[in-house]
Amino acid sequence: MSEKTVAAISTPSGEGGIGVIRISGKDAITIANKVFKAANGTPLTSLAGYSAAFGYVFDGAEQIDEAVATVFLEPKSYTGENVCEISCHGGQYVTSAVLRAVLSAGAVMAAPGEFTKRAFLNGKLDLIKAESVMGVISAKSREELRVQLAAKSGKVSEEIDEIEAALLELSADFAAYSDYPDEDLPELSASNFERLINLAESKLSKLFLSFDSGKILREGVRAAIVGKPNVGKSTLMNMLSREKRSIVTDVAGTTRDVVENNVNFAGLNLILADTAGIRQTKDVVEEVGVELAKDRLSSAQLILAVFDSSDELDNNDKEILSLLSPDNTIVVLNKTDKQSKIDASAFGGFKTVLISAKNALGEAELEKAVREITAADSIDPAAALLLSERQRDLVAKALSTVTEAKNMLLGGFTIDAVEVLVEDALSTLYTLNGKRVTNEVADEVFRRFCVGK
Repeated sequence: MSEKTVAAISTPSGEGGIGVIRISGKDAITIANKVFKAANGTPLTSLAGYSAAFGYVFDGAEQIDEAVATVFLEPKSYTGENVCEISCHGGQYVTSAVLRAVLSAGAVMAAPGEFTKRAFLNGKLDLIKAESVMGVISAKSREELRVQLAAKSGKVSEEIDEIEAALLELSADFAAYSDYPDEDLPELSASNFERLINLAESKLSKLFLSFDSGKILREGVRAAIVGKPNVGKSTLMNMLSREKRSIVTDVAGTTRDVVENNVNFAGLNLILADTAGIRQTKDVVEEVGVELAKDRLSSAQLILAVFDSSDELDNNDKEILSLLSPDNTIVVLNKTDKQSKIDASAFGGFKTVLISAKNALGEAELEKAVREITAADSIDPAAALLLSERQRDLVAKALSTVTEAKNMLLGGFTIDAVEVLVEDALSTLYTLNGKRVTNEVADEVFRRFCVGK
């Protein structure tokens, strides 16, 4: 760990009610004391941990702002080091000025993710929990936040610990068996070997599968609103977005391109596209929009197919229906505030929801349908779910090694040969949670973090 004391602005840039400058390192309190003067005259170096003082920040003799300084003493801080956080007014110039004063007093600028990296290196959290910190910050939906918080609280780490414990017991048994091959020790039976390696394989397999099953919670759902012109696609887009993202008029063919927005709906992040109305047209520009709509339809994970319930199905509706699959489509019968003329029997096999997008009616039913068709309710966001490609790749490697060890064990290979594979699997898991990790791996993980975290 570097002996340098680092500092950075930990709040987003721009204007806000408050800005926080975080300082961490052996000299954090001493450096903060050089720029902060408490109103009651008490120096920060005299404060106990988890204490705060109101006062003023100075750059030399010039007062920059009034502020609150909070002191955390090692090891009971986020980083495990001495930490001082100066909370000032949240203007961009003010926070930058306070940071400059802190740097002039002896701190150096923190690298991206350096505070969390120091927390990892000081044993405050493992590498899996550290990765989830940035996930909590960047979460775009309720379910994604729950997934990241579960990892931060240790759900994945606990599963890895249990797998490590089984492999360590197996490795110890192998060592004992090698040292005392003629002893009839019940705990060294072949059945116990199989029990432990089966346990490790089963847990690794479940973790590996969790990456794909939880993908929609982590990354969101690519969704498309499709339908012929003037059925209310753009009105639905605006209803779900809670803002006017798409132009709404009575003129058919208003939407000529794909309008995309990230929408938090049904607890999920929908990467939602409002597409051009699909119909036969001789307008060259509109025809391009129709082709784009069909392309988006073919790549979407979720399709909201909108039909005008106040009108009978025509050939354009029937063409759209022929392009859809019940597996990923919700038929949205819009304009239910008007008299229904549509033949609902045409949508047999499709999940169907009645709405009035103009009046924001039927939203709860649509939310329920979205969760059902994406199978979001079958995924427990509070369970152990892998969060990154790094985690997935390492679990896959450990699983492959354990499976190979199991096959060799059942195939009658020598204990020594199987033990080598078990040790390889343990080494992979140690890289996963950071118990044994190179500087290059750690740097790569924290490089993706924002400055100030």
